[in-house]
Formats: sequence, structure tokens, C-alpha cells
Amino acid sequence: MLFMLIVKASKNSEGGNLPNPELMEAMDKYNEELVKAGVRVMAKGLHPSSNGIRISFPKPGEKPLVTEGPFMETKELIAGFILIDVKSREEAIEWAMRMPDPQGHGEGQIELRQVF
Repeated sequence: MLFMLIVKASKNSEGGNLPNPELMEAMDKYNEELVKAGVRVMAKGLHPSSNGIRISFPKPGEKPLVTEGPFMETKELIAGFILIDVKSREEAIEWAMRMPDPQGHGEGQIELRQVF
């Protein structure tokens, strides 16, 4: 079963602030554990939304609307993701619970979603 651990953005990630060295080391260790367990498929961080483009479809059949970032609502943005292949929903939750605070400032939030 594929699950995506979606790391939600924060003011720090949107500001392009890199995590401190301790958090980087903790995240590296977490990723190594995922690899050793054979469950990590992919892990990537995303650039801030100031480099992003949003395409919306306000009216069916009409031309899509293109909006360049930054986008203001950080709670709705994604800073990165890890794709894991596990045997159950419970195992996915266990791996998500082991992730260090991805923002390192008490702002971290992970959304766990199963992939079709």
C-alpha cells in the first residue's frame, strides 16, 4: 500500500529557511531508517510557493487561470513529501509518528494520505 507523508509548509519553509543542523541530521537518520526497512519509495522537499504557479479552473469549459506565487495561506501549502510502500494503514501511521518535527519550530504538521 502506498502512502504519502505530506509535510505541510510553515512560515519558515515558505521563507526559504533551512532546518537547523540537528533537525537535518534527525531527518537524515529517519530517511535512512525508511530505506533500511525497504519502505521508502521517494522523498523530496519543495521550493517555497514564491517559485510556484497555481492553475485553477474557475468555470467549466473556460480557459484555466494561472496565478504565480507566493500563496498566502501556509497551512494549505506543502513543503515536501515522503512516499512509502507499506503493508497496512497502521504501519504507515507508525512511520509517520516516528518522523521528527519536520519544521523544527513546533510548527510541523504531517498529513498522511493513501495513494490510489
